[in-house]
Amino acid sequence: MGSVLLLTLRRMRVPIILLISVYSIGIIGLVLIPGVDAEGRPWRMSFFHAFYFLSFTASTIGFGEIPSPFSDAQRLWVSAVIYLSVVGWAYTIARVLGLMQDRGFQQALTMARFRREVRGLSESFYVVCGYGETGAILCRALDRMRVRFVVLDIDAARIDEVDLQGYATDVPAFRGDVRIVSNLEMAGISHPFCRGVIAITSDDQANLSAAIATRLLNPSIPVVCRAMTREVARNMASFGTDHIINPFQRFGERLWLALHSPAVYRLLSRLTGLPGTTLAASGSPPHGRWIVCGYGRFGREIIGCFDREGLEATVIDPAPQPGGDGRPVVRGYGTEAGPLREAGVEQAVGIVAGTDNDVNNLSIAVTAREINPTLFVVLRQNQEANRPLFAAFNADMSMVSAEIVAHQCLSIVATPLLARFLGMAGTQPESWAAALVARLEEIVGTVVASTWGVPINAAAAPAVHHALMFEKHDLTLGTLLRDPTAREQPLACLALLLVREDEEIVLPAADLPLRPGDRLLFAGTDAARDLQRLTLRNANVRAYVHLGIDRPAGWLWKHLIRPSAVRAAESR
Repeated sequence: MGSVLLLTLRRMRVPIILLISVYSIGIIGLVLIPGVDAEGRPWRMSFFHAFYFLSFTASTIGFGEIPSPFSDAQRLWVSAVIYLSVVGWAYTIARVLGLMQDRGFQQALTMARFRREVRGLSESFYVVCGYGETGAILCRALDRMRVRFVVLDIDAARIDEVDLQGYATDVPAFRGDVRIVSNLEMAGISHPFCRGVIAITSDDQANLSAAIATRLLNPSIPVVCRAMTREVARNMASFGTDHIINPFQRFGERLWLALHSPAVYRLLSRLTGLPGTTLAASGSPPHGRWIVCGYGRFGREIIGCFDREGLEATVIDPAPQPGGDGRPVVRGYGTEAGPLREAGVEQAVGIVAGTDNDVNNLSIAVTAREINPTLFVVLRQNQEANRPLFAAFNADMSMVSAEIVAHQCLSIVATPLLARFLGMAGTQPESWAAALVARLEEIVGTVVASTWGVPINAAAAPAVHHALMFEKHDLTLGTLLRDPTAREQPLACLALLLVREDEEIVLPAADLPLRPGDRLLFAGTDAARDLQRLTLRNANVRAYVHLGIDRPAGWLWKHLIRPSAVRAAESR
């Protein structure tokens, strides 16, 4: 607010001085010029009367000549002062209108409002640096999960887009460079309710700067960063960045998992996508010889995935590196039939269209499918705006960098236990993963399941925690899996993991007793999550779900019913 006031005073300095001068000169003239009263005696106006007269006259209000009729000299002087004041006010109003249109003044107002909004946050929030395609996907998911966030982006158009999204809560957003430390501080990285920083701009150096600044200014909060190159990722890791996401590397790992363990891959897709979105019913990538179009950062990750699985791959690239790495390389783009046939597309089992040009990728995929309709097509999508084109082609597997980063960020910040569960799921046999996928399909159908964590503590689960700590009830996990509106019915959710001190229990049984301090991971529908929250927070709902009794909620009902009846029900 100090910068707004200082800028206002600086820009309005001349008109303010002009008005003060006009009024001062007018007051002095009225005091010095003598008048004549009704009896013909000379009189002089006091400073108070002069100030009062000019206050209403020079402001075009008009009131009359006081305290006595003026002489001609006084009237001539007042006329001159009125014209001067009109000019002064016109000039002042013009400067005020110009000030309101001044970009610097608007920026100062926006900065003051943003700082005030962030300072007024009274619940946990994340600072999201970058509101491009990735940031927009992530923020929509966070808003759906009722997680507060603050947005910082260098592009004014993207900041304006935040206000147009219609989020459930007001989202503080500011146009600023994340490489400037003062912007990060203003966004709240040192705020007591800040839970972490998510740096997902398209500039690796900006993400690195945000990670370093956060690590130095507030090392207690986690930092999640996107890095498009392994070199920047190693630099981030050297500063202790908690989570580093390389979308090309992540997709390569996903592709290898789909090749090596298809059921585990389907399970991962069920749990790490955007909740509520429908999963495409595609088959598993086949084993055999593949063609990779584009040997840049993405292409190298894909080739590494094939090498890990022991698959042959031919590269098509317009500028192959001399010497190469010993694998077959065809010069070209792959958008024409010649290079594809030279690479052996008729005998290949799959093709990866992985260039950084969406039009070329679609052209590669269409041309390859015309030659070999049985090809398994992996298609890289670079721009979110081209989604309708890619959806119309309906590739077997799509790589959308923005979605991969957003999904990974979401699993880290919203459900930290999910990463632990997926790590353990990767060690399970295919039959185990296939059975779990079938159970999830029974619960949520063909859409991505919502995942959420539940710590059994006084803050997140006060009703359950109180019952365990003070009422000494023997609550089991099954209590949290019942519908609080009809306790005989199960909730549309599944317990995936229970963490108790150093013990990790995968797919815990419903009869497992709960203890204070337990941390649980669930997967299911949003409606089930909301209903479960009632059991966790409301003692009366918890008593109904656990004991089957309706506890009285009001003071009157507590005294009207027999307390012995309630105690008898609770003892069962």
